[in-house]
Parts: sequence; structure tokens; C-alpha cells
Amino acid sequence: TYPSFTITNDDPNATHTGDVTGSAALTIASNAVTTAKILNDNVTHDKLENRYTAAVTISTLTGTYSLDWSAGAVFVMSGSLSGAINFQFGNMKIGQVIDIYNLTGAQTVTFSTASGTPVFNKAGAVDYAGASTNLIQVQCVSDAANAVFNYAVSAYVSDATPS
Repeated sequence: TYPSFTITNDDPNATHTGDVTGSAALTIASNAVTTAKILNDNVTHDKLENRYTAAVTISTLTGTYSLDWSAGAVFVMSGSLSGAINFQFGNMKIGQVIDIYNLTGAQTVTFSTASGTPVFNKAGAVDYAGASTNLIQVQCVSDAANAVFNYAVSAYVSDATPS
């Protein structure tokens, strides 16, 4: 076992071993926690950033919507589009995938970024169908100044029997 101790302002650079307890704040240097120091299977879903775990409701149904990829992994439309919409992407990371779902309304849907000249590659032959309920999945394959995205569109219906 390790002895209990309290960190005080009198000894701000104390060396610690074992579990650290007490009421004083402990600062861990930003480069002190490395992958090798994190045990396998010890980072839970709840400890990940919102970009991997959160759902965001979009209530903007026309115009330009600034879609912040760091805010969530799933973006759900609050209703049917009332006019053309431009999803302006920001804060994306390479390899990140987002879902935009519950997307309906016979309107034009476009993508952009706030800067640069992004490339949007449609994967598959399905187009957005405003009379249906749609899911658009977007993958960021380059988050450089001229970002690159792949996306796929799927119309869907509620159905508990996938056969």
C-alpha cells in the first residue's frame, strides 16, 4: 500500500507514486499520459469527446447551418426542410464519420466548408429524395485546408424486420 499525503502549495513539484487522494488540485503535464500508460479496455465510451458520442438536434430547416463536427457524431433534423439548406462543415477530423438523419423535404441540400476548396465525393448512386426520410453519412478523408469528404445517401423507413 501507499501512504496517504496531501499536496500543498509549499511543495508544488512533489514526486507521487500510487493513487493520489486529497482535496488539493493535481496537475498532470500534457505530455505525461501516453498510450502505453493507459491500460487496455480502460477508456469508456462516456470518456470520449462529443464528436464520437453525442447527438445534436438541428432546428435550422433552411439557409446555412454551421455543422460543427466536434459537437456530435449524430445530427438529427427537428423537422422537414422548409427551404434549401447548406450544411457548412467545420472542426472535422480525418477518419471521423457523422450521420445526418431524419432529413426530409423536397428542397436542395448542399455541403460546404467555411474556407478552402473542399471536395465532396458521392459514394453510391442514391440521391437525396425529399419525399422520403433520408440518412446521409459523411466521412472526412482529409481535414487539410482543402478538405475531402465521401458521403452516401440512404432513404429509410421504420422496420424492425430487416429481411
